[in-house]
Amino acid sequence: MLLPSSKLYGLITYMRNKLFDWSVLPQHSFDIPVVTVGNLAVGGTGKTPHTEYIVEALRRTYHLAVLSRGYKRRTKGFVMATPYSKPGDIGDEAYQVYHKFDCKVTVAVCEDRVAGIRELRRLDPDLNLIVLDDGFQHRYVRPTVAIVLTEYNRPLKYDHMLPYGNLREPLSGLNRADIVVVSKCPDELKDRDYMIARKDLDLFPYQALFFSRYAYQHLQPLFADSVASVPYLDWMTDRDAILAVAGIGNPRPFVRYLKSFQPRVRVNIFGDHHAFTRRDMDLLRRRYETMRGERRIIVTTEKDAVRMASSPYFPAELREVTYYLPVKVEFEHRGSEEFTDTLRRMLRRP
Repeated sequence: MLLPSSKLYGLITYMRNKLFDWSVLPQHSFDIPVVTVGNLAVGGTGKTPHTEYIVEALRRTYHLAVLSRGYKRRTKGFVMATPYSKPGDIGDEAYQVYHKFDCKVTVAVCEDRVAGIRELRRLDPDLNLIVLDDGFQHRYVRPTVAIVLTEYNRPLKYDHMLPYGNLREPLSGLNRADIVVVSKCPDELKDRDYMIARKDLDLFPYQALFFSRYAYQHLQPLFADSVASVPYLDWMTDRDAILAVAGIGNPRPFVRYLKSFQPRVRVNIFGDHHAFTRRDMDLLRRRYETMRGERRIIVTTEKDAVRMASSPYFPAELREVTYYLPVKVEFEHRGSEEFTDTLRRMLRRP
């Protein structure tokens, strides 16, 4: 029943892209380079961790700013992140990026990316690089480098347009990418796996292909002032228990990682960008109280930590047992240095 709607949506997005290709709809270029990070499929490909990786790789040689839409924020228009900003002001992803770098990187949100870039340039004329988080479909900005992510376990070749599948636009949209990253790869890929992925994507010679995976870090307390010590997952035993809480686009890698350790794992999944209510917090408290184990902890994702920590309904009795799992991006096969070198070279091209 959804297939006709999917075909219609595909036709609409195809024609929209053609209007940009034919210069009927305007694209704006800027006198500083713009890197856009996005995907063809909805949610779960790891845009924010990859954006953080790019910021870390370039922030010492560029005076850069990160601009995103600020999905599900309560504000409108252009908003600059400050140490006093809350997730509701700028969105959880922008909030996460800003605090990941100790508030030392310029981060802003704006639905209109053209207006957002212009305002950033007005406020800080010394900026010489803009990174657009989730800006691949925002074609009013002409990027210097377009990076597209696709998840290893959800090949684009076998997906369909919304609402029948997960694609935001037809697979032909991949032709606009300068760099394609196959994200969330398993730990051990064989040469055959790389060859199959490249063949399925059918890239042009000018498009660079990389493979990345998530490298989960040690647990961090959700409330640092409430925890005396932080447990190590590999020190916990099968007599312990974990309540996993996730409200992200694709929680499977997070849950799979927790289940790779000995403790019993109980899972609570919410929708992407979920705003935790009093009812949600009461549910988590009840589920935690009914778990059995010598040591019982709650573990959430890095993105969810932003919203959970700012919730006024978070139970006080759970503060000292709740942690989040930070994540970093690592590149496989061709390595991180080659990805960074490729990105720098593309940024310098005329």
